[in-house]
Amino acid sequence: MVYDTVILGGGPAGLSAAVYALRSGLNTLLVERGLYGGQMQNTEEIENYTGFTSILGPELSERMREHAQTLGLQTELGEVESLEFGPPVHRVHLIGGGVLETKTVIIATGCEPKKLGIPGEREFSGRGVSYCAVCDGAFFKNKELYVIGGGDSACEEGVYLTRHAAKVTIVHRREKLRAQPVLQERARNNEKISFLFNRRPVEIQGDRKVERLVFADTVTGEVQTVPADGVFIYIGLKPNTEFLQGTSLINAEGWIPTDDRLRTSVPGVFAAGDVRDTWLRQVITAAADGAMAAMSAYHYVEEQS
Repeated sequence: MVYDTVILGGGPAGLSAAVYALRSGLNTLLVERGLYGGQMQNTEEIENYTGFTSILGPELSERMREHAQTLGLQTELGEVESLEFGPPVHRVHLIGGGVLETKTVIIATGCEPKKLGIPGEREFSGRGVSYCAVCDGAFFKNKELYVIGGGDSACEEGVYLTRHAAKVTIVHRREKLRAQPVLQERARNNEKISFLFNRRPVEIQGDRKVERLVFADTVTGEVQTVPADGVFIYIGLKPNTEFLQGTSLINAEGWIPTDDRLRTSVPGVFAAGDVRDTWLRQVITAAADGAMAAMSAYHYVEEQS
């Protein structure tokens, strides 16, 4: 079978693309390697998606999935190994040997948290090192936690962690936070939260689990070791585009540049959501991207018929 479009990724961009593709009559397949919803699954509350004052991330994920499936969405559980570009047909090679043929591809694989790359981070992942407060916060009842980062996520997740932890310290390598003012204010007004500026983590230590955090002063170079029960890391994102290495689709940082119709450098291949080279990555922008990418795919298929 040759599909009209194959959508890679089942987050808000991919699910929105599926809705618009199916409503346009395209023979559509969505490939997802894990849970539908992407990073929404790791977000407790979403407060800035128009139409909902507040909605749980997993709930919004399920609503989007249900919407697409009521339209007859076909899905496949799998992970992409590489793309083979046409025209007229593109081939999606899956890890394990499967090959999908399609007239168009919509890449909506999103991104994931960056790693610090310091000693102890990998060793204690799941044993005190985490990248998801909603997933793991409940395991740290009345504990002392450190949040690494100075952006929106660091402040939001730091506030969330105070529901469980006795104390949360936000550690940032610069002298002031980068988060939106409203999020900074929430964190500063929380009596359980304190801040350490001009500090960078250099090692995470412990025996069977995290017990200590070592950081250095970015101004003086002084090294300090403090007791820690957990370390939550929010230092940015990296695109899920490993399968595109060596292609013309990605820039030096791995993001996918597109034009205003979400077209990539390869005809018939589109990108949507957080995987794009864009300055704002939100659920609502990802969903909008998905709609535009699907309609661009529809017009491409029509023009090639």
